Amino acid sequence: MLVEVFHRTEYRYAEPAHYTIQSLRLTPSSTGTQQIRDWFVDTGHPGPLPAFVDSFGNLTHTFTQRGPHDSVRIVARGRVWTEDNGGVLRNTPEPFPLPGYLRPTALTTPTPALQELARAHDKGPGKEVETLHGLMNAIRAAIAYRTGETDARTTAADALARGSGVCQDHAHVFATACRLLGLPARYVSGYLIASDDPHATHTAAHAWAEAHVPEIGWIGFDVSNGVCPGEGYVRLAVGLDYREAAPIRGIQRGGTGEDLTVEVRVAAAASQQ
Repeated sequence: MLVEVFHRTEYRYAEPAHYTIQSLRLTPSSTGTQQIRDWFVDTGHPGPLPAFVDSFGNLTHTFTQRGPHDSVRIVARGRVWTEDNGGVLRNTPEPFPLPGYLRPTALTTPTPALQELARAHDKGPGKEVETLHGLMNAIRAAIAYRTGETDARTTAADALARGSGVCQDHAHVFATACRLLGLPARYVSGYLIASDDPHATHTAAHAWAEAHVPEIGWIGFDVSNGVCPGEGYVRLAVGLDYREAAPIRGIQRGGTGEDLTVEVRVAAAASQQ
């Protein structure tokens, strides 16, 4: 499937900012299940953005704006050819050592409740795929999808205790449970065709998780939708948690009274050629 993506992020300030720096993980990588046909990141400023590949293999651009400014606008857009492989990844860049994905973070710190969740669905060696599907379904049942009740600082433990959250929280809880069972796991940011309407807009990108299974490799699990990612998904960046895979993270000096607008459109291209 040829997927078209448009992602606009705009910050407006009541009082001008004097300096802004942003890390942009807004460019997908070509893998065995997705191929980039064309992709652009536009900040409204001339010249190429400084770029590097981070420790997880994500292409990362750095955007800096100096001098008084009352807005920052970042647009990513492009087309990606995707294939359905049942959630199993092929030919992904893997510079980060596999045991590193067992490490907890501030957002994925284990608690007794998370340990109980993981143990309750552990089917034992050789049945890892069954375990992971059971975990996905259990987390989806335990944490109702509700917007506005959690934020980027919400931990996996907090989301589980609250019983509500969004895709970010589902991914954090799933990754934490996997690590407790000795399965390397990571957070994934990306895009999902969530509507048949090509003009439908959303106020956020999507997120899911991946777990590494012996003899198979990395498998994606979208807890929020109860499925393994297929051809309607575009994989953007990975990390141990949201903070390391967020499409945009940054700081600014000044810029009080911030107003953030996000517009995301993801649809199958009109022409599949």
